[in-house]
Amino acid sequence: MSRRVLSVFAVEGIGEITAGDDLATVIHEAVRGELRDGDILAVTSKIVSKAEGRVRRAADREEAITAETVRVVATRAHANGVTRIVENRLGIVSAAAGVDASNTPEGTVLLLPVDPDGSAHRLRAELHRRCSVNVAVVITDTLGRPWRNGQTDVAIGVSGLAPLADLRGSVDSAGRRLSATVTAVADEIAGAADLVKGKTSGCPVAVVRGLANLVSVPNNDDGGARLGHAGAAALIRSAEQDMFRLGTAEAMAAGREEGLETGRREGLEAGRREGLEAGRRQGYRQGYEAGLKATSGLPVSGCSSTTASTP
Repeated sequence: MSRRVLSVFAVEGIGEITAGDDLATVIHEAVRGELRDGDILAVTSKIVSKAEGRVRRAADREEAITAETVRVVATRAHANGVTRIVENRLGIVSAAAGVDASNTPEGTVLLLPVDPDGSAHRLRAELHRRCSVNVAVVITDTLGRPWRNGQTDVAIGVSGLAPLADLRGSVDSAGRRLSATVTAVADEIAGAADLVKGKTSGCPVAVVRGLANLVSVPNNDDGGARLGHAGAAALIRSAEQDMFRLGTAEAMAAGREEGLETGRREGLEAGRREGLEAGRRQGYRQGYEAGLKATSGLPVSGCSSTTASTP
């Protein structure tokens, strides 16, 4: 029986990245021919953002968070201000829309890449051209997790592998058919890579080796970049499937507002019905009384209105 082995190692010598740097060149020089077919490169989103010029002044952080936000999920006040959990324009729900002040020059903050999947595709294609090896690329970022303490790296950009492994319909070791198991493979790779990259080591790139079965064959029509899957966007839960779209306080406030609006509508409708009914009753009474009044002075049928004379 063959033993399955996974190895992960950090790529050293990346150095500080600035706007306009060619990441493919920097990484190609740093790996020094160590890449093999089937390797997976995990690249921290920060260096992608720096190369793409996604740097802002720290004084504009709150404004940047607002600009990157499409939906507020929850807000919490604390001693140092207010934390905003929001959905950003990529569909990712995170604190501060992913606007980050760590591992960036003093006085600046970093925004997430504009198109992380596109960045992953381009980097993969360029490395394939330069190194003649078939690798996958996962762009990672650090997120907190609902119901769990601590943070972990997840995939926000993917090229060269399917981000999800859908095991529904397969059979487990006991012969039971799986009905709900979908594994977030790209997130697991990002978490594993962060164990060697770390947050303070200055190693923003890692190589994950031993998962060649997950790496797709490049498409020569587009330089080995795209592979017909949805990239990391497939990892984002849709609104229809999201059972916890709001924080507790926000959900309660929304529920109260919805209840008030529903109550107003139902109250108006009930008032309208009661008003119509009252109007009908009043109209009936008035019509009946008017009819009686109109007929009160008329002769009764069969009776003469003259007095007979005596002989």
